[in-house]
Amino acid sequence: MSSLSDRLAALREQVDVADVVTATQPQAPEDDVTLRRQNDALSGLKRRVTDELFARLGARVSDSSLTDDQLSSFVRTELGVILEQEQTVLSADEKKRVIRSIEDDALGLGPIQQLLDDESISEIMVNAYDQIYVERGGRLVPSPRVFTSEEHLRMVIERIVARVGRRIDESSPLVDARLVDGSRVNAVIPPLAVNGSSLTIRKFSTKPLTVKDLVGLGTMSADVADVLRACVEGRLNILVSGGTGTGKTTLLNVLSSFIPATERIVTIEDAVELQLQQRHVVRLESRPPNVEGRGEVTIRDLVRNSLRMRPDRIVVGECRGGEALDMLQAMNTGHDGSISTLHANSPRDALARLETLVLMAGMDLPLRAIREQAASAVDLLVQISRLRDGTRRITSVTEVQGLEGDTIVLQDVFAFDHAAGVDAHGAVLGSLRSTGLRPRFTERLDDFGVAYSRDAFSGRR
Repeated sequence: MSSLSDRLAALREQVDVADVVTATQPQAPEDDVTLRRQNDALSGLKRRVTDELFARLGARVSDSSLTDDQLSSFVRTELGVILEQEQTVLSADEKKRVIRSIEDDALGLGPIQQLLDDESISEIMVNAYDQIYVERGGRLVPSPRVFTSEEHLRMVIERIVARVGRRIDESSPLVDARLVDGSRVNAVIPPLAVNGSSLTIRKFSTKPLTVKDLVGLGTMSADVADVLRACVEGRLNILVSGGTGTGKTTLLNVLSSFIPATERIVTIEDAVELQLQQRHVVRLESRPPNVEGRGEVTIRDLVRNSLRMRPDRIVVGECRGGEALDMLQAMNTGHDGSISTLHANSPRDALARLETLVLMAGMDLPLRAIREQAASAVDLLVQISRLRDGTRRITSVTEVQGLEGDTIVLQDVFAFDHAAGVDAHGAVLGSLRSTGLRPRFTERLDDFGVAYSRDAFSGRR
């Protein structure tokens, strides 16, 4: 991990007009001309403050006994003293921004640190050092924050991967990692990234969304939430399907919250994101190979191992490879009530993708055998989509009814009605409605004694 001394030395080279824009920019957008007028005076100030901070810290920059919080507090205090001694008159707001900017560069992740701290932002996408986009409210918008150079961006990327014991260089130019708060990070550097290093961060919510939150946001109706709760309690095997960034993991987290606290849950993920509130939970995370190419532990390895851990439920964050075969076999051999996600744009596509993933296991299985396994194992497909207004909605809840010939029979229990169109502001007005058909799985719910509203399937409420 780069030391604070290294960061401050690099920071000396990075202070320029672009960086001061970051230092002085308020949360709300401000006129560019006004910002430029402030930059000339503040650029020199920031350089002097950084140099003075470097001199004052001395040996403390390499003192390993200091915790991050202690070092951060010390840096913040010293910056305040240095700015008090400066002759330049700064407002309290300007002083706070300069301190925050230098602290972010010295101890945090530079210009994206405040984006990480902004709870309204769900994803940060750095296309190049001078081009940053964020997702806010389901929409992608450009951010005026920038890195000062490619080297500045690379320094931040290396800081991220070093914290998790990884490395990124020309011999290993892409890496998946996660921040301390669990946010998922993907970084790609040249020569793979042609226009300069790229960094994508999917932020990790410190407060997991509940079923009430999703109902309030319009992701699902109260009726659908009640049916899904009953399906989880009734130990149906459920696959959540959706595209990238549609909220599959969030929905998986909510569905997992319905699992009774008396059951033993094993969760398996590439990068830990699930936030189950039950106490009897074992969390497993895959491990990539080390620099020598050894030590890899795949999702498939973990799924196989989980079967020896006496799980009542297996929750796989995402099926994306041969582990799909092991997951289907587990569902078919007594581990019912399992839940997972996969990437697909419709329930029918989800089953086609599942077949492809099973074939990736390397077993020479005939297609019909795979479909028999899938039709027997999977009970329910929940499709979630990001609509054109940026909102995330469940667009179908589909029952798998079995195999007829070579075709898996699907029946929508709930489907999204697009007929209402959009309002004057572009918001989608449609809703998820019952198809009026009573699903077969209600017999199982009755056998398990699970309570649910039968009116939910009639469309009368």
